[in-house]
Amino acid sequence: MASQTSLFQDLRTLVIKVGTRVLCDDDNNLSEARLAHLASGISALHDRGYSAVLVTSGAVGVGMGVLGYSTRPTDPAEKQACAAIGQIRLMQSYADQFHSHGKTVAQILLTGDDFRESRRFNSVRQTVRTLLGKGVIPIVNENDTVTTEEIKVGDNDKLSADVAQFLEADLLVILSDESGLYDKNPKSHADARRIEVVERITSEILRLAEEKPGSKVSVGGMKAKLTAIRQATEAGTPAILARGDGANLVDLVQGRGEGTLFLPRKRIDRKRRWLAFVSKAKGQLLLDPGAIRALQTRSSSLLPAGVKKARGTFEPGDFVEICTLKGDVIGRGRAAYSSAEVQKIKGQKSAAIAEILGRKGPGEIIHRDQLVVY
Repeated sequence: MASQTSLFQDLRTLVIKVGTRVLCDDDNNLSEARLAHLASGISALHDRGYSAVLVTSGAVGVGMGVLGYSTRPTDPAEKQACAAIGQIRLMQSYADQFHSHGKTVAQILLTGDDFRESRRFNSVRQTVRTLLGKGVIPIVNENDTVTTEEIKVGDNDKLSADVAQFLEADLLVILSDESGLYDKNPKSHADARRIEVVERITSEILRLAEEKPGSKVSVGGMKAKLTAIRQATEAGTPAILARGDGANLVDLVQGRGEGTLFLPRKRIDRKRRWLAFVSKAKGQLLLDPGAIRALQTRSSSLLPAGVKKARGTFEPGDFVEICTLKGDVIGRGRAAYSSAEVQKIKGQKSAAIAEILGRKGPGEIIHRDQLVVY
């Protein structure tokens, strides 16, 4: 991995995400050797003064092995049963392995609502910071035994980016079964070359992941990882994607390991991080090019005149994505009007809103203080 010296000089807070395929063998059995190697690496970082949060997959996979599933169950109750069995075994193994290095761990189980509601978001943030301040290594997972679609984070790649957001982490490391991002699928192209540095994740970069689906055990594939990394880097946190089996975490964090480094954009403040990435979007607004230029160059509010189309069903106060006419997401914000109301006032001047809706309301669909443009 190409070293960007300045990025690695002042790192203190790390978020490390490990996937099911790194922790489990082909028969869905937890690999104690791999887990021991991971615990050893994180402990070595801890000994060097880094604060590390581990975001782990594997609970469902471990439970699948115990119950004899060969493929990930699709029935929610069966998946939650696997998680209930696997979570306790996974955490006990982590506790034992870290204890052998003199480290204390803590378990934190989260749902999407813990991120989407600002009070709970701040509460989780303070809890994790308190644990880090006491030298504890927090281990975070989605609470798969209770999550439903409405309160789900999405996947653990997304979860790791959300954790990096509320901690304002200095680096996100995603450990996978591949040694980084390649210009082709390395599993089907012998001439595939690893990309050492990605300056920004564009739609072209995302297309490199289209041939790389997840396994029968894990949820996320390469595209899920790149989407999570884009969230982190757009908010100002650099990221590394690297192979987890046998990884030297100290080398990775110090810029010497083999992987792909994703460079960060300008760091944004905590409130805008939450607005931009952590909250769940309920819909999309497609804008004309003039409106997009106004948002990007003048930090304007989004007026109804610039909206060409609305997608999804949302209410006032819900978050929506801001998109080009091609559907590329360029921002996010909190809508002042419902989707039904936006359908009526889109393309109109602000002065016409009261007459169209039969009541007075804000002159903008999204106020600039509730809007973040990437």
